[in-house]
Amino acid sequence: MEIFFIGSNFERLLQGMLLTLQIALISIIFAIFFGLILGFVMTFRSIVARALCRFYLECVRIIPILAWLFILFFGISPYLNVPLSAFMCAIIVFSLWGVAEVGDLVRGAITALPKHQSESGKALGLGQWQITRYIVFPQVLKQLLPAFVSLFTRMIKTTSLVSLLGVVDLLKVGQQIIELNKSNPQASFWVYGGIFCTYFLLCYPLSYLSRVLEKKCQ
Repeated sequence: MEIFFIGSNFERLLQGMLLTLQIALISIIFAIFFGLILGFVMTFRSIVARALCRFYLECVRIIPILAWLFILFFGISPYLNVPLSAFMCAIIVFSLWGVAEVGDLVRGAITALPKHQSESGKALGLGQWQITRYIVFPQVLKQLLPAFVSLFTRMIKTTSLVSLLGVVDLLKVGQQIIELNKSNPQASFWVYGGIFCTYFLLCYPLSYLSRVLEKKCQ
């Protein structure tokens, strides 16, 4: 266990954790904002709009996140001569993934609402925007909170893939510390154990919150 207190190992692990959270939080913010928009667009009557949204959704879902990271960082960025850092590529890919997931959740929640909800709003003389704001959105948000929290938990865990691009996140720092302490046979056990505990502490509260919200929304 003393490996954490050799040199600046503990500080580096802390910095790696903060970078992991930074990637996750920025991606989550983009996912919420643009995902809500995408979800509402997917409920439009326009066949073209729905087809484009479905194409985007399927592309993001079918191709693994790791493949998207490699495609953007090693393929698209050099081909277009756009100097994107591994950190920026990670945020872009995780944001696109989050937007697709949030959008599909929102679409499902909206289409699941009884039609008489909107019809009642129209009967009261409300416009489409007012119906969306005062009737649809509050009910959809209440239903989606547990699913959102669960998705954000998955996003935090999946950020560990960015270490394969060279991003010095929590997992990458741990690997570097182990490489520098090869002579210590217990280094891997303690470092990976510490990483395990860190991810558990980051994700378990969100997982627990998701279950609590799910029970309250039933």
